This record gives sequence, C-alpha cells and structure tokens, in this order.
Amino acid sequence: MLLDEMMAGLNIQEVRETVELILRLRDMGVSLVLVEHVMEGIMPIANRVVVLDYGEKIAEGTPDEVINNTKVIQAYFGQKYAKRRENSAQLQ
Repeated sequence: MLLDEMMAGLNIQEVRETVELILRLRDMGVSLVLVEHVMEGIMPIANRVVVLDYGEKIAEGTPDEVINNTKVIQAYFGQKYAKRRENSAQLQ
C-alpha cells in the first residue's frame, strides 16, 4: 500500500491515531510505503527511512540513524540548529 502525505494537516492526536492504524495494517501483513513529512508520525512506524532534499537522497537508514544525520538536521531544522547541535556534542 502506498500512502502519500496522509498525516499532513493532522493534529498530534490524529497523528497518533493514524500511527496506530498503520501499525495494525503492518501487523496484518500489509506492506506499506509512506511518503511523509511528519517525523513524529513516521519514526515510530518505519523500519527504513529515506530522506530527500529537493529531490536528492541525503540519508537512508533506520529511524535512529536518519534522525541523527547532520544533513537531515540541516535540511529540516536549518544550518544554525545543526551547527549548535554539533558544537554541543563536541563539548560532551
């Protein structure tokens, strides 16, 4: 099943309900491909994540790998946030 941007415009409770529905479908053996920008919705569902930025793949991996990828952070949160996060990780 291909689902395209089905969480766009949903509030957080609706996102949670959608995640539950998708997990039930997955547990029933349905193969799913999701195109989604709502990270709070996709991360608990996905086994593999591919991130595109302006049509080019910038990251691929598990949700944990992708969410910690500097290119993903820059694309979604901006250069300033990525630099601040990088500097704070160096201090630890």
